Parts: sequence; structure tokens; C-alpha cells
Amino acid sequence: MTTKTALVTGASSGIGEATALKLISLGYTVYGAARRTDRLQSLAERGLRPLAMDVTDDDSLRGGVDRVISETGRIDVLVNNAGYGSYGALEDVSQEEARRQFDVNVFGAVRLTQLALPHMRSRRSGTVVNITSMGGKIYTPLGGWYHATKFALEALSDCLRVELKPFGIDVVVIEPGGIATEWGAIAADRLEQSSATGPYSDQAAAVATSLRSETMSKRLSPPTVIADTIARAVTARRPKTRYATGFGARPLIGLRRLLPDRAYDTLISRSAGLPR
Repeated sequence: MTTKTALVTGASSGIGEATALKLISLGYTVYGAARRTDRLQSLAERGLRPLAMDVTDDDSLRGGVDRVISETGRIDVLVNNAGYGSYGALEDVSQEEARRQFDVNVFGAVRLTQLALPHMRSRRSGTVVNITSMGGKIYTPLGGWYHATKFALEALSDCLRVELKPFGIDVVVIEPGGIATEWGAIAADRLEQSSATGPYSDQAAAVATSLRSETMSKRLSPPTVIADTIARAVTARRPKTRYATGFGARPLIGLRRLLPDRAYDTLISRSAGLPR
């Protein structure tokens, strides 16, 4: 049997790293993409094929897909994991930063998918895995642009799933909850850059403290929880369309469905420690 090939973006740490290692353990040929390949060298020693890729650069995306196809002739699994959290009050966040958040979290994932799909269609098989977030179903204070990207990727995934069904290609959405990665610290840093001073400073201080909370960090799920979920999805004969997993994901998504808007506003504001 020909070895299947997987391409995982954002593979240098966190969910991407854990996913790459999991798929290697399952026998896949795995290309791990990141802007800095020096951070992939330890993974290369464990079987990963490092791939330099900037998801905001079309030439970089084309070159990455071309290399995978030239070396293996196929892409069976694409895991769109690259992304970050840009927090800050909507009034404060620059349009430049807002566009970059969409470029990385949405347009990069969609463009890479566009480049991979012809190769999947030619084989009439494949799985596109889009890593959204429980943040694609809920909202948190000062996270407007981040949540907008995740809501957008959820909608795009739904449309894509229907479009690709006739070609035998699955589209799976993974909705992580709180995961022990660098994400929280990066989001807190971005938040302070945008809103540490001015009218939203009190809210920014509270949310940044929450994002960096040691108490909260102890509750977070390890990235392997998401990697294991992705592995189940890509090896299933008929995968689910969505997998919500990791700390808080199912309860918070469930509460968002059940609670009226203003009741959820109160709940999420209190959990973030916002001043009242």
C-alpha cells in the first residue's frame, strides 16, 4: 500500500507539532510547514519533512504544495492549523492588524486548500482538516477580530464540505477549547499592544490577566488531545463534520446555544474578570 501524505501547517509547536508526530506514528509521510524551519529540526529527527512556508505568501504556498507533489505525488490530508489570536478592543485594533489576522487565520488556509484540492480531486479522495476553535461558536471580550476569523472559517468549511462531497473529499472542523500552547501569551501580548492604555485599559488588564492565569493554565488540555482527535477523524471511514474537544469546549458551546445573549454576556464577562 502506498504511504499516505499529510501536510500540517503551524507545525513548529503546540497543536501542529503534536499532530505531525501523531500522523507520523500512524505511518503517514508528514510535511510540517512553518515560517522558520529551524524550529522543525528536532521533529525532522523523528521523521518529519520540514517545509518552509508563509501562509500569507502565495509563492510560498505554491512552492510548498509543488514540493510535496513532486516528492510523493499526493496530498491525502491537509491540516490547516497555522493561526494566532489578535486581541484588542475593536476601536483600538488597526485595520492593518485586522487584515493580518484574516490573512493568517482565514485567507492563508483557504488559499492552501485551493492549491491542494486539484490533487485530491484527481484521486477522488482526501481530507481537509480546518482548525477553528470553540471561539468559532462563542465570543469573548476584546477578541472581536480573532472570533471573526474563526466564525468565518467555520462557515467556509461548511460550504466547502458540500461542494467537495461529489469528489469523495471530506472536510472536518476541529474546535479546540483551552489548550496548553503559546496562544494565550501571544493573545495577551497583542491585547496589551492594542488596548493597555485608553478607555479600554481596565478591560484589557483583566482579560490579559485571565489569559496568563496560572490557575487557568493548569486546567488546559495538552495539544495531544487535539492531535488524537485529528487522527480519529482522518482515519474514520465517515468522519464527523465537527469535533469540539479540549478544556471547556463542549460546555461553553453548549451554554452559548442555551443561554439568551445577555445572559451569556454576563457569564463570559464574569469569567474574564471584567470590571463592572
